[in-house]
Amino acid sequence: MKLSLRRVLTLFAAILFALATGMTAAQAVTNFDNAPQGAHYAKGAAEPVCTLSGLTVTCTGTAIEGVGNTNATVTLAVTSTFTGVCHNPGTNSKVVEPFTKSETTTTSSVIRSSRNGRLIVPAQSATGTSSAEFLADFTCPNPNWTAEITGTSISFVYTLTFAGFTEPAILITG
Repeated sequence: MKLSLRRVLTLFAAILFALATGMTAAQAVTNFDNAPQGAHYAKGAAEPVCTLSGLTVTCTGTAIEGVGNTNATVTLAVTSTFTGVCHNPGTNSKVVEPFTKSETTTTSSVIRSSRNGRLIVPAQSATGTSSAEFLADFTCPNPNWTAEITGTSISFVYTLTFAGFTEPAILITG
């Protein structure tokens, strides 16, 4: 297969843009073995897509047919992870205590199937914790020390699990 220079440069530019903006690819898995027999995406519907913008994760809605009278629970959990150090305020401002802490914001709702066995899954959205919010609640082991955040990351897990099933039919991580 021969790739043109234009295609290679376009692909390279897209990768650089994704790296520069901090975009990460979400991993999505639909497994209708974890759903009522006959479950499938409705015509014109597809697997939800989740995107991260700043601290907010937004996942598109979808429609699933063939679920009978089975309800489902949709959950979106956004985890903010902070790494940092606590400083002793002495003359050297010595680092005395490194830390890594995570805070998770979760939204969850039960979605009821319609009489004709169709499940309308609305869009979901959840916002992680900001550095300022984290620092407002975080204290170093010694109250005289000051906290400094040296790194942050955001991750999320979206699940749609049908009543009576232990594993999700839709799982998206990012």
